[in-house]
Formats: sequence, structure tokens, C-alpha cells
Amino acid sequence: MVETLRIFFETNIVLVFFVYGQVFFVLGLAIALQSRRHSRLEMARSLGWLAAFGITHGLHEWGVIFIPVQSTYVGSGFLSLLRIAQVILLAVSFALLFQFGAEMLAGERPTLRYLSLTIFLGWLFWSLLQVMFFDMDIITWSDTASIWARYLLGFPGGLLAAYGLRFQAARQILPLNLRHIYRMVQMGGLAMAGYALVGGLIVPAGNFFPANWLNEANLVGWLGIPAPVFRSLTGLVMAVAMVRTMEVFDVEVDRLIEQMELDRSLAAERERIGRELHDGAIQQVYTAGLIVEAARRNWQDADKLLPRLDRALMAMNQAISTLRAYLADLHGEPDTAVTLASGLRRQTGDPRLTALMEINLELDLAETAILPPLKTNRALAIVNEALTNAARHAQARQVTVRASREGNWLRLTIEDDGRGFQPEKVAHGYGLRNMRDRARLLGGRLTIDSQPGGGSRVHLDMPWEKGDD
Repeated sequence: MVETLRIFFETNIVLVFFVYGQVFFVLGLAIALQSRRHSRLEMARSLGWLAAFGITHGLHEWGVIFIPVQSTYVGSGFLSLLRIAQVILLAVSFALLFQFGAEMLAGERPTLRYLSLTIFLGWLFWSLLQVMFFDMDIITWSDTASIWARYLLGFPGGLLAAYGLRFQAARQILPLNLRHIYRMVQMGGLAMAGYALVGGLIVPAGNFFPANWLNEANLVGWLGIPAPVFRSLTGLVMAVAMVRTMEVFDVEVDRLIEQMELDRSLAAERERIGRELHDGAIQQVYTAGLIVEAARRNWQDADKLLPRLDRALMAMNQAISTLRAYLADLHGEPDTAVTLASGLRRQTGDPRLTALMEINLELDLAETAILPPLKTNRALAIVNEALTNAARHAQARQVTVRASREGNWLRLTIEDDGRGFQPEKVAHGYGLRNMRDRARLLGGRLTIDSQPGGGSRVHLDMPWEKGDD
């Protein structure tokens, strides 16, 4: 059975490498063609590295087919250059896979971003040094350089990419309650781990351990199946899983459209309430004012004065009742007492925000310290507006919220690493205006420091007066 499989795959080895290259090329092309420009998911910023890996790796494997064809009509010197370029392309593809994993974990381990380039440059220097100064034929050099590219970049890069993909799935996909996409991401992570083993540890035969034992030739002897078949299968699972995973961007767009429709409905509702206030309560107050003005002109005529004052009082009471009804409809903030600390934990742990960015909370507040409900709601509203701006407009990756009490002052700071802006140019925006209005109502001071490309910092100082505890 093993011998039959060996003969079959040996006869069709060109087809095996063609399918192998096509699987990874399609993986890269499918990811590259998917538009992610408007996505706020951190994972979207890293997929370009995976697309580049798929395309370059597919081109490398096709080189196994086309370079022998070139040997029939080009000189040995040019053929050697092609083999060198093919090996370098293999290392580049593994470095791109390594970088994909590093970018997925950059929020936790920023230094990983520079590791793949460092290893690749070290490998390239050592490999080219062998070509120029050591008496080594091109086939032996190609096998040796490929072995170390797989050991140093392919194996750790595949494992890092697998872990990074599963890490981002748990952090970004799972909170969105997209179980089917989450399972696809997990499957893609397992496929990458499998590829790390068959692509990074099963290498051309070498004269050192473990390449002299765990290699492509021995695998064929044990199973009759060449390593590219296993690599193609893991690549196929990876391609299917990643294409299905990218459905998350369609879901994200659908939810964004749904939010836009909701915002439009709210705007229409505000416009309706504004018209009704103008046509109802304001007109009633205006009528009461006219009645009082008429009563003022006839203040000496008691028979006319008292009925007019009664009508004015009735109009004023009716206007007050109407305004209270509107305020009751618009009032969305709870009146129950809640500590500022628990409110901040709830806001910074909101899955709708943590799925888009990492939020760190630094509290220096006693759990028993309670502000009046109105003050707490206004302070939390400022924090909520700052967090929403960081996710929606700044597209921040990390946000830090700090809250501390220093004497009779509460200090709140919301700092992000987003795109930044020029506060003076958006001074009339509703969000910033509402934040400043709330700060003024709290008797505090709000400062906003930001520059394009330099992130933003929102700082609130407000009095925590005695008796607020």
C-alpha cells in the first residue's frame, strides 16, 4: 500500500505542487480582495500579512514546477539565480506569516513586531555568506537554506500565527456573539498549527538532527505520501476557514448600517419633539405671557385682572406638565444610586467597545464613595462619549481610563492612541459640546488635548464636595 501511494504521487508530483501552490495563492488572493478599509476590528489590520504570505508561498511552490522547465533553455548561471530567488521567496513567505502572528499579538507583546525581520535578516546574511564564500553546490545550498528557513521562520511563525488568530477570536469575535464565525477562526488556527508542523519541521534531508531523521524523504518512506500533500490539506482548511471568517466584516457592515438607521430614527424623533415643543409648550408659555401683558395694562380693573391671571396660571401649569412629560420620555439615565467605580467598570467592560479596542481601567477610588446620582450620571456620560469617540472616530487600539480622588476633587482621564484631531476645528460638534456642558453643570473643568496622529486625552476635574459621600 505504501509503495503504491509512493509511485502514484511520484508520477503526479507536478500536479501535487501545482495544487499546493494554487491553494496558498487562492488563500492570499481571497484575503487581499476583501475590503476591510472601514472595519474597526483590530484583526482586520493584520490580515494583509496573511494575504502576502499566501501569495508569496504559492509562487514559491510553483517555482518547483517552472524552474526545471527553465533549465531546458537558460544557462546554469541564470538557473542558479532562480534557485536562490526561490529559496529567498520561501523565507520571505514564512517571515510574512511570522509577522501576521506578531501583529495579532502586538497589543500584548509589541516587541514581537521586530522579531520576524530580525530573524529573516540573520538568515539571509548567513545564507548569502555561504553562497559567496563557501564551496557549496547550488542544490546543497538550496536544501540547507530551506531547512533553516523552515526551522527559524516557518515553524515558530506558524505557531505564533495560530495562537494570535485564536487570541483575537476570543477577544473580538466571541463578544460579538458570532459563534459560527468563532468556530471558523478556531479551525483556521488549528490549520495554521498543523501547517507549522508539516511545513516547518518536515524539511529536506540534511546531515544534522533532526533533519537527518524527520525529513521529506523519510516521510515518503513511512507513509508513501509526500509532505506537499499534507501541506496542501492544511492550506485548504486554512483557506476555507479564513474565507468564512471574513464574513465578520459583512456582519460588521450590517450592524453599522443598522446603527445608522437607528441614529436616523433618533434624529427624526428629536425633530418631532422639537416641533411639538415649539407648537405646544412654547406656544402655551407665549400665550401665558400675552395674557400677563394684557393683565398688566388693565391692572386697575380687578374684574378683568383676576380672570386673566387665572388663565395665565392655567397656561403656565399646562406648559409645565407638557415639559415634564417630554423630560420623562427623554430621560434615559437611572436615578438609583450607583458608585462611580462600578459604573466605570461597566462602561470599560462593555463588549461592544472591548471588541474594537483594548480598554484599561485604573481606579483609585473607594468602593463606598458615592456621588449623587445626577453627578454620577453626568460624569459617566462624559466617559461614555470619550470612549465612543475613541472607537468610532479615532479608531484607537488602546484606551486607558483613570479615575482618582484627590482631596475634594475627582480627576477623570480618558487617553487613547487613535488618529487624533484638532479640537479647535470641531469645537462646535455635538459630542464635545455635550461633554463641556456636562462638565460645566458639574462645576468642573474639561480639557481636551489632541493632535492628528498623536492620540487624544480628555481630562475632567470636578469637585467632590463634602457630603457627597
